Amino acid sequence: MKIYQSNEIKNISLLGSSGSGKTTLAEAMLYESGVIKRIGTVAARNTVSDYFPVEQEYGYSVFPSVIHAEWLGKKLNFIDCPGADDFVGGVITSLSVTDTALILLNAQYGVEVGTQNHFRHTELLKKPVIFAANQLDQDKVDFDQLVAQLKDNFGQKVVLVQYPITVGASFNAVIDVLLMKMYKWKPEGGAPEISEIPTDQLDKAKELHNALVEAAAENDETLMDKYFEKGALTEDEMREGIRKGLIDRSIFPLFCVCAGRDMGVRRLMEFLGNVVPFVDEMLKPKTITGEEISVDSNGPTSLFVFKTSVEPHIGEVSHFKVMSGKVHEGDDLINISRAASKERVNQIYCVAGQNRIGLSELVAGDIGATVKMKNVRTGNTLNGKDCEYEFPTISYPEPKYRRAIKAQKESEDEKLSEILTRMHEEDPTWIVEQSKELKQQIVYGQGEFHLRTLKWRIENNDKVMIDFIEPKIPYRETITKAARADYRHKKQSGGAGQFGEVHLIVEPYFEGMPDPVTYKFNGQEYKISVRDKQEIDLEWGGKLVFVNSIVGGAIDARFLPAILKGVMDRMEQGPLTGSYARDVRVIVYDGKMHPVDSNEISFRLAGRNAFSQAFKEANPKLLEPVYDVEVVVPSDRLGDVMSDLQSRRAIVLGMNSEKGFEHLHAKVPLKEMSNYSTSLSSISGGRASFTMHFASYELCPMDVQEKLLKAYEESQQDKE
Repeated sequence: MKIYQSNEIKNISLLGSSGSGKTTLAEAMLYESGVIKRIGTVAARNTVSDYFPVEQEYGYSVFPSVIHAEWLGKKLNFIDCPGADDFVGGVITSLSVTDTALILLNAQYGVEVGTQNHFRHTELLKKPVIFAANQLDQDKVDFDQLVAQLKDNFGQKVVLVQYPITVGASFNAVIDVLLMKMYKWKPEGGAPEISEIPTDQLDKAKELHNALVEAAAENDETLMDKYFEKGALTEDEMREGIRKGLIDRSIFPLFCVCAGRDMGVRRLMEFLGNVVPFVDEMLKPKTITGEEISVDSNGPTSLFVFKTSVEPHIGEVSHFKVMSGKVHEGDDLINISRAASKERVNQIYCVAGQNRIGLSELVAGDIGATVKMKNVRTGNTLNGKDCEYEFPTISYPEPKYRRAIKAQKESEDEKLSEILTRMHEEDPTWIVEQSKELKQQIVYGQGEFHLRTLKWRIENNDKVMIDFIEPKIPYRETITKAARADYRHKKQSGGAGQFGEVHLIVEPYFEGMPDPVTYKFNGQEYKISVRDKQEIDLEWGGKLVFVNSIVGGAIDARFLPAILKGVMDRMEQGPLTGSYARDVRVIVYDGKMHPVDSNEISFRLAGRNAFSQAFKEANPKLLEPVYDVEVVVPSDRLGDVMSDLQSRRAIVLGMNSEKGFEHLHAKVPLKEMSNYSTSLSSISGGRASFTMHFASYELCPMDVQEKLLKAYEESQQDKE
């Protein structure tokens, strides 16, 4: 395989909803370019892209798969992305290192939620978009309706390059309005018969051709002048106009394919090879300091590792993009992301799924892989000598599904932790947390399918049987009124004893509240003189304000840190349910000590117990985490989704319509979101999606609090 230069390389993401046919299209493109000798199918589990056992087991893509094709003297690098919303991490990874998005549509279903989500990611990353209508041989296809949906969702920038003469079982020909030719295929597909446009299609073809010419000319003043002067553009001029329109996202061309029958694939690849921007024509990547880096093969060597995986019989494979310069076999590089550790690139591969071709070098803009790096992780930057570039790690959506995880055999807990760490490297949207607060190991993902896939891999590949458990909710405890308590700790057991007595007041804390002056409890007034104040930002949120109001030396100042430690002991394990407490002001105003028996442990215990008693008298309340949730749902399923949200104690804040979809905004308690991913999929037939972000802690309803208190008391009794 030849070494391609930056102006001969194009990087393209294959996007689309589940079932749109991305993996099938990838197979057809590999076949047409000669990378493979026969086309595999998803049903036969022999495709190049879906080669991981879990992908073959479930019949859908889990990981983004890198493939390549040599076409028209260019190198086309493709990344076949998962379609399911649960695996959105692969889409974001792919778009971060490619330059153009080819969004495939299942022509039976038109614009789906997944189509919108993927398009939204291309908007954020400013990537050119090409649409391809696939599966035009299916009976339910209505091409005119599909075009209307595309224009309704993405505007008049959607411009037809092709349209089918017929759809359904008889589909076998398209009119190409860029080249003004008819392409017709035999039943087996492959190379088309190219002929003149039939008379009965000529008027329609000319109308669409003119629309395409106008769209191409709009992106270049010179072309616009030529168009006004001559009323037409040459084929090369149109290509140049479309290329510029792709780069600034002012045109979204639409093609027609039937990937399963290898129809339209060659023509699509011709367009990709001739028109899609090269890597050196796109926006320059930026380092973490904001420096723009030119895609220059003569620049300093710098690689960005965007994907790592552990593959059977090989071990760890690191997929990278050459951001600058060239990389050669045997190069020694510095991993600037990991304490400048040294790495040697022993081998370089151009990949097509699990198939690899060895190369001596890759240049700026190209995508490749290497194996068995010592200390390389996803998101790392590797540099040559005297290069200080570091590229930002890829930003992923917050997780939407969580489960506590544990090995069925306690002896395998440590092994499980190692496996989960490795899994996170392969898919950064699998997030693992060892929660000290909940005393559980929590794994987060994008949905139930996402975590089910994780479970399958652990049990089938690593042979560790695991259980998913409903995770505990990180409640918080606080108080709603002021209360007073005192506690004497006294212990005598021969020799020096223990003695400490603490009198304190607790009250709710809010930002900006004035210093305390007087309090009244049971008819007795307590005057406060603030001698010292500490404001402690709690790592779990909220504050503890600790006020020293001791007068007359009732407690020596050296014991106050011990009292604060005692208070913190109970803040870390609240008196109500053992949850963290927050937003409390504690005023220590009196106490007693013994000249011999008083020590730190005595005052720590006295402070802990006095605080616990006062907390229970201060009308304590539980706070629950509440999340901002946005649901995107087809309009015809809005009522069902609304009803389901209301059953989850949601407060619907508003909604807005956007091109056949409703955007619902609500606040929902985390406890009620446990199985929402699965429920929403069921309610909407897989056509809705949602995002969630932590919003705040809010008071629990009394009925929920009472159930939680009762459950906690029972659990404490069981321990006794």
